[in-house]
Amino acid sequence: MLKLITFIFIIVTVNAAERINNNLIYKNVDRTIDLTSQLVKITSTITLENAGADPIKNFLLAEQPSLVGQVAFKGAKDSAKQDLNILTAQVENQSDKKFHKVILRQNLEPGRTATVVVEEILIKSLIPYPNSISQKEKQLVRYFGNHYIYTPYTVVKQKTDVTLSSRSIENYSKLKPVTQTDSTIHYGPYGEIAAFAVDELSVHYENNAPFLTVVHLDRTIEISHWGNIAVEEQIEIKHTGATLKGPFSRYDYQRDTSSTHHSIKSYTTVLPATAHSIYYRDSNGNISTSAVKHRKDWIELELRPRFPLFGGWQSSYTLGYSVPSYQYLFKAENGDNVLAMRLIDHVFDDMYVEEVVTNVVLPVGVTDIKIRPPYDVERLSDDVTYKYLDNLGRKVIRLKKRDLIEQHIQDLEITYKWKPQLLLHEPLLLSLALFILFVAVIIWVRLDFSLAVPEHSKRE
Repeated sequence: MLKLITFIFIIVTVNAAERINNNLIYKNVDRTIDLTSQLVKITSTITLENAGADPIKNFLLAEQPSLVGQVAFKGAKDSAKQDLNILTAQVENQSDKKFHKVILRQNLEPGRTATVVVEEILIKSLIPYPNSISQKEKQLVRYFGNHYIYTPYTVVKQKTDVTLSSRSIENYSKLKPVTQTDSTIHYGPYGEIAAFAVDELSVHYENNAPFLTVVHLDRTIEISHWGNIAVEEQIEIKHTGATLKGPFSRYDYQRDTSSTHHSIKSYTTVLPATAHSIYYRDSNGNISTSAVKHRKDWIELELRPRFPLFGGWQSSYTLGYSVPSYQYLFKAENGDNVLAMRLIDHVFDDMYVEEVVTNVVLPVGVTDIKIRPPYDVERLSDDVTYKYLDNLGRKVIRLKKRDLIEQHIQDLEITYKWKPQLLLHEPLLLSLALFILFVAVIIWVRLDFSLAVPEHSKRE
């Protein structure tokens, strides 16, 4: 019986595996590698051509083995800028490589071409070199990539533009033809590139963009059917650029502005347009060096830590605000309550969050809870918390995710059943407590605890 089960499993696995279609070729590839921030953003405009006799429904994206653990986001769009579905895939005879399958909206007919734009965002791909600098030195980083697009298909023609944040370039790889224009390096065009071709691309250049990492973010969303949703974020940040070598001089920092180019003085976060009751504090109390700017569709909050951040330095703070519940809490057709709110929100531009834990505090008495996250998350064990006047406790849904960027700012949906009569739970509890208190006071004032005998008792 065990052999039969194993045999069936092998058949299912083999049938589920994808095959590389040699009739599909990349007729042209235009790549842009953006190295202007702490993230590496690779955009590839690919012209697909069906050189076979059968329609093609999908194609494969291969992940270069050296990039394992660095790809935080991968997306694809067609020529109409419509998102295409991307699924993980297993490929026959390629167990040592990681693949994704892109589903085309329309079959690619024989002899026809189609254009697809693939976007990849990498984390931890820019390495400070040297890894330790003084206060006045500039920050240099190195990037290692591939001159060619890493793909299971043959590429007829390809060119790559590497965009840098500065014209100050120490050195770069020179696979001819290659030219430099200001802060952009042009590679190619290259022709007739074999599948899975690798040729190391390297760039060593100046990059003083904020290398700011959210080491841990604890986000709490507290739902209230009285008309308000409270949000609080406890954030630990770290400057992950080149570490500061030697002592920090406040005098040089204030006197010479050029010595502060790689430090982080402040950054801007974005809040919902209806956010109110905003507070920003750390372990020492409220931080007054923040500024709020109201825009048409959002609120800009400039956060300025108590001290500038240099490489290796850390800081932590708490940011909180409230929003109206009618914008995020809805009624489904079957009467269920639906919360649609972001699992993670904007912290700063080009952000990288190592780890986030999102806690959703549900109202008292909820049942039949269903969770629909926007992507794969780890669900931690549920918790119970007690707020003001709570005697039953509120269930807390806890979700965890690692390696997030701005593209992960998507809505989390939680559906639950809840009786509106429970709105009276806390008012009735408060009324009962006050009633018991008044009765106790009345009894107290009417009791006589004196040891002396009353005058009328003596006369009798």
